[in-house]
Amino acid sequence: MHRQYEVLPTQEDESHTQVRVFPKSNGEYSYSYGPTGLQGLLNNSFAFRCALFASLGGLTFGYDQGVIANVLVMKDFVARWPIGPWQKGLMTAVLELGALVGALTAGALADRLSRRGSICFACVVFCIGSAFQTFASSVTILTVGRAIGGLGIGALSMLSPLYIGEIGAPETRGALLALEQLGIVLGVVLGFWFGFFTRSIPGSWSWRLPLGLQIFPGVLLGIGVFTLPPSPRFLVHRGKNAEALQSLANLRFPKANEFDEEDPLLRIELLDMQIDTAMVQPLTKTGVGTEVAMWGQLLTARYIRRTLVGIFIMFWQQWSGINALLYYGPSLIQRLGFSGDSAILIGSGFINITQFFAVIPTILYIDKLGKCHLGGGAVMGFSHAMIALLVWTSSKDWSSHQLNAWICLGCMYLFTAAYGTSYGPIAWVLSSEVFPISVRSRGVALSTASNWVNNFLIGLVTPAFVETNAAGTYLMFAVACFSASVWAFLAVPETTGVSLEEIDRMFNSSAGREDTERRSQLQEELGLRQLLSDLVTQEE
Repeated sequence: MHRQYEVLPTQEDESHTQVRVFPKSNGEYSYSYGPTGLQGLLNNSFAFRCALFASLGGLTFGYDQGVIANVLVMKDFVARWPIGPWQKGLMTAVLELGALVGALTAGALADRLSRRGSICFACVVFCIGSAFQTFASSVTILTVGRAIGGLGIGALSMLSPLYIGEIGAPETRGALLALEQLGIVLGVVLGFWFGFFTRSIPGSWSWRLPLGLQIFPGVLLGIGVFTLPPSPRFLVHRGKNAEALQSLANLRFPKANEFDEEDPLLRIELLDMQIDTAMVQPLTKTGVGTEVAMWGQLLTARYIRRTLVGIFIMFWQQWSGINALLYYGPSLIQRLGFSGDSAILIGSGFINITQFFAVIPTILYIDKLGKCHLGGGAVMGFSHAMIALLVWTSSKDWSSHQLNAWICLGCMYLFTAAYGTSYGPIAWVLSSEVFPISVRSRGVALSTASNWVNNFLIGLVTPAFVETNAAGTYLMFAVACFSASVWAFLAVPETTGVSLEEIDRMFNSSAGREDTERRSQLQEELGLRQLLSDLVTQEE
């Protein structure tokens, strides 16, 4: 039986890390450059800043969510193009169809162009779509622009987390991945409030200007991404191990003028990347039949439960009602009896701010607390149920039930805060961690596709549902949230700090064990086991 190890840093200067290595009783081996949480982010501040910049990819999607909520109720837009609820839903949701295609094709693009090159290409597509929307002369052109922009947004929804995950240190990777959700929420806030402050501009520039402003983060990310360090994992994938080591050293020790090629943690991390690449490369043969077979793997008995977790975590995330609230917040608040543009828009805008601040503590502590936050679904369900009850009893005469209207608004804030600490950020992390390395790229792509399909459906049906039965719409979201809580309790494993063998037992599968056996063989072949043995302390 192979020895199992724990690698601990004991001292760090600008270019070298001293480590102690101890046997472990659980898992193969683990390593880190420091603590998790806020201190870990500060210790890896350069990688944190790079990931924060890359999360502009999420901001592009969030900005669209926030700005469209305002555009749909702007006076010039409504007067220029009076559209019904189904047309409104289609115009809003067609972006998600484009995003679905973009997300599914982004993986192949990233492997061919590089992570940074594919992010730049996605930004170009997004900016073209944004330009179509800004200068649209008809609803048709605006809808086409949203579909084109969606291609870029969908690609970025996969590429940004992919790049962030590949540059992050092991102890902060979960927190850095959660930055994607922070970028989305920040984009929602900016998009909404830019639209709020331009709504009084005379003529069509009241809505053209906020739609046009989204071009700027696209240009900034598309150009600025080449100032970021290349992904070490991608360089290893291309066989450029020396360049990968240099990039890794720049990320872990950015202040050092020179780095020690024999630094133990750098060598361990680089070898780990080489092992991951060696495990995936035999599965990347070209050909339509091979491609279909590799996707079909996700539906076999070995992987189906993991696949369902990835698909359903995104399903419940969307059917919680969050994007219905973001897309149509002003319209929904208006139906709660609030009157006046400012009151309605401000009420909706502070919902976005609530979500922004709720996400922050999750980013800081997700690597310590894991997925326990998925219990937030019960709070989300309670909030929707209260709104459904009060809308049903008070909607015929809100003027006589002002307290109930304010309680409904408070429940919206409660729902948003619970979502921001649970299904919002954790869905993106869980959908990556639940798959073994051999099928992870396609598993994540399928999970992301689930997000966009359900996002499309929410955007399409919400206006018609609310028009027909507002109380019933909130009740539907309540049932979805309570169901999500039950599902999470029964089906979602805790993956933070859990070995592949333990995850296997949870899923009644041998996929992780087989991956582990293959990894063990590669560790021997590439010299990682020998390196760990050489570093074992005299104290064991």
